[in-house]
Amino acid sequence: MSNHLLSLLIWLPVVGAIPVLLAGAGRPGLARWISLLVAVATFAASLALLPAYDAATGTLQLGESLSWIPSLGINYSLAVDGISVALIILTTFVQILVIVGAWEIIQNKPHQYMAAMLVLEGLMIGVFCATDALLFYVFFEAMLIPMFILIGIWGGPRRVYATLKFFIYTFFGSIFMLVGLIYLYHKTGGSFAIADMANVHLTLTEQAWLFFAFLLGFAIKVPMVPVHTWLPDAHVEAPTGGSVVLAAVMLKIGGYGFLRFSLPITPDASHEFAWLVIVLSLIAVCYIGYIALVQQDMKKLVAYSSIAHMGFVTLGIFIAFLLVRDSNNPDAARLGMQGAMVQMISHGFISGAMFTCIGVLYDRMHTRQIKDYGGVINVMPIFAPFYVLFAMANSGLPGTSGFVGEFMVILASFSANPWIALFGAFTLIIGAAYTLWMVKRVLWGDIKNKHVAELKDVNGREIFVLSAFAAGVLVLGIWPEPLVHLMDASVARIVEQLAITKV
Repeated sequence: MSNHLLSLLIWLPVVGAIPVLLAGAGRPGLARWISLLVAVATFAASLALLPAYDAATGTLQLGESLSWIPSLGINYSLAVDGISVALIILTTFVQILVIVGAWEIIQNKPHQYMAAMLVLEGLMIGVFCATDALLFYVFFEAMLIPMFILIGIWGGPRRVYATLKFFIYTFFGSIFMLVGLIYLYHKTGGSFAIADMANVHLTLTEQAWLFFAFLLGFAIKVPMVPVHTWLPDAHVEAPTGGSVVLAAVMLKIGGYGFLRFSLPITPDASHEFAWLVIVLSLIAVCYIGYIALVQQDMKKLVAYSSIAHMGFVTLGIFIAFLLVRDSNNPDAARLGMQGAMVQMISHGFISGAMFTCIGVLYDRMHTRQIKDYGGVINVMPIFAPFYVLFAMANSGLPGTSGFVGEFMVILASFSANPWIALFGAFTLIIGAAYTLWMVKRVLWGDIKNKHVAELKDVNGREIFVLSAFAAGVLVLGIWPEPLVHLMDASVARIVEQLAITKV
């Protein structure tokens, strides 16, 4: 079974979307139960990766390969390492919560909503498994389609603007990436295997062009400043489930792309331009924090905070170059890279949870403006502790997952340059400022108006979703060792590759 486990993970949700669609609008209950069953089955299958994958070696494992377009040397080839396994389990875990979260909320064509979510899940898992560059690209592009539909049909009043902006930005970046991949295909003598691309000899000029082609494709996905402006619009207009998947999983694909393409294929250019990515990451961390501070819309505030937290991921990945090449400190490089990976997983839980909390309030009040709330804790005493917990995690409180990754990245960047660490650590201050100020204005104080006074507390379904997120945040915050161990050997291999020059 284990030799087809990855294919099962990709195609189970995609094929599972068919009976969900066939259940039709007439039987929404049936459609919801089938989609939940498929999501739970996919999650169970993803847990089978843990015993099947040997974390001690950190190599690509559980490989499958079929010839797909033989005339062009394109293969359907899949394999995972520790980082992929962690991201796949995050994806399948979040998917269950999204489906349960949308159970009663989506009344318009729920079968189509659930089917789009399942297809999206399969395609995102495909991105994390693909070891053939063109297969990666197909999954990378294809997952835009269900997301486009989710925002475009179930989104807010400006959803058409938001979907087009999201699509144009992401597609624009991917075109450059495709050109880079085609160039590499000719350099390798007709192979799209990522491993072959990593082994091919490239001059610094070639690497620089390729580096920027990949940078555009992945930076828009992360998103990095200055190509981040699609994200707040997409988040604000997306339905809650769309926001959760977008923040928890889709943004991680940008960081994952850097690891799979930029670092192994263009190591020298990545080192040459590491300062650029580090500066952009620090701008994201500091400047975007200030933008989040002035937001009136809760969803926009959390969307901007996502950009700031993802800045830590790119910072940790590229700080490793300075540490390996300039100060010959591979241990600190591993720490930084490991921190970036932990931050990716942690941000998946925290941002997903924050958007779920905002969704809970929005479903009751139909407004996301902070000024319309106040004193919510008086009427929602069960909901309030969840909201505060996730807000604390968003601020990086020790004991929550938000602290672990950021702390590792700041420690590593201190070894590279104390100034980088200073600006990086600044996020903890500004992050606490915008997050806690939002909590103060939404939860605390006296009941502001009659709409707040009429609020109903969370029901069992919502408590289940929030508890699952809370468990992820707390377990990862208190006991990150299993996750670190799962990814450690893979991270070590990537750091070893960084030291090898191609020029």
